[in-house]
Amino acid sequence: MAAAREDDRRREFRIERVVLYECVNGKQGLQMDSTMDASGEPIPTSSVLMAAAKHIGTRCRGENIAFLKCKKDDPNPEKCLDKGRQVTECVLHLLRDLHQNCSKEMDAYAGCMYYHTNEFELCRKEQQAFEKACPF
Repeated sequence: MAAAREDDRRREFRIERVVLYECVNGKQGLQMDSTMDASGEPIPTSSVLMAAAKHIGTRCRGENIAFLKCKKDDPNPEKCLDKGRQVTECVLHLLRDLHQNCSKEMDAYAGCMYYHTNEFELCRKEQQAFEKACPF
């Protein structure tokens, strides 16, 4: 029962993150409003992170490798908190840069990923436009 209430809360949060729009052909659907909040900070939802995955893999490679090496070398999670913070900061900085340089394409791609539950195959057109506007 508690899990069902938690799922309802998650759904409510997701609904707050989208806006209703009307397509040219008159059909309605859901689209993400933006990958950034009102204060200009990135909103790292799963669809945003999935859309930026290739960029994250390229730009934050060093931080990720250092974090994984730390986790492998020491099973104590506390020992790797600093490395984890470095990964998080790298990703947030990258998302800010992507929004600054290609916000329209990023929002369209992340919105498509959100709408299609992170199915890359259904968002290839948006992915291509995003990668053209912001190559990694």
